[in-house]
Amino acid sequence: MDLHAVLTPPLSFPLTPFTDDDRLALDVLAVHVEQQVAAGTAAVFIACGTGEFTALSREEYREVVALAVKTVAGRVPVFAGVGGGPAVAREYLADAADCGADGVLLLPPYLVSSTPEGVLGHIRYVVRDSPLPVIVYQRANARLNPATALALLDLEQVVGLKDGLGDVEQMQRIVATVRTSGHRRAADFHFLNGLPTAELSARAYRAIGVGSYSSAVHSFAPDLAHGFARALDSGDDELVDALLAAFLLPLADLRDKVPGYAVSLVKAAAVREGLAVGRVRPPLVEAAEEDVDELVRLIAAGRAVLAASTAAAATASTATASTATASTDTASAVEEAK
Repeated sequence: MDLHAVLTPPLSFPLTPFTDDDRLALDVLAVHVEQQVAAGTAAVFIACGTGEFTALSREEYREVVALAVKTVAGRVPVFAGVGGGPAVAREYLADAADCGADGVLLLPPYLVSSTPEGVLGHIRYVVRDSPLPVIVYQRANARLNPATALALLDLEQVVGLKDGLGDVEQMQRIVATVRTSGHRRAADFHFLNGLPTAELSARAYRAIGVGSYSSAVHSFAPDLAHGFARALDSGDDELVDALLAAFLLPLADLRDKVPGYAVSLVKAAAVREGLAVGRVRPPLVEAAEEDVDELVRLIAAGRAVLAASTAAAATASTATASTATASTDTASAVEEAK
């Protein structure tokens, strides 16, 4: 698996749909995953944070992962979330492998706080004998330091570290420590930006060598997620700033209003976009209607920015072509006059 291609942003973290009577809506999940792949994501991360991993029974988890693998059908890799206590996380990792996942994202351990060395011990316990590549999610109570991050390279199963803490200086220390270590895996180890609405910090993280990022926006407006990523890749700072101002910054403000909105607001937006993903499970709370209305307005504003940029580019291209034609005609006329 070429992870350099696999981890090209924006990465998709699909929602888990539920019916009105609180069962898995597997038919909706199949449509959702298909839409995510068709939109152009390089990898699908199923049953992770946005997919409400902690709200799923083990049987439901297996169903969700297996369906994602079946729907994707090898077009892009499928990573599955695993987590909980160390023994439970090992069981989920085995389930993910049985269901055909290509890799796993190791979520923070359940409840218990520890030292960076303790977190490293947890990771070692979970991934030993893992048949799948593992990306470690540094977030909440799963905090590493440069020394313990470097020690991950000695675990062959661990192929990357996803950061959800947002401490750019500490992450720079970790990246620099790994890259300059001389370890045989130093150049190929992967770093991902896993902050909520990661587009806000994408430029800052790229500056320290973390180019990949997850996108919750991809779950409800993949056109905006890819439009932003293209602008970032091409160095179109004007479009990046316009999308931040019109859509992403106010989206983040809206998300921060209520704990859990990083999932429930995203799910409500997907419903408004025509996908019947249903409600969130507790302890998440549903997004208020006025907040969903505001998000719908922001999506429209973001799309207007993209449309204006596309129109401007088309006009510029036409003008360039006309100028080139006129120059050719002039040159031909001069040549004929000779």
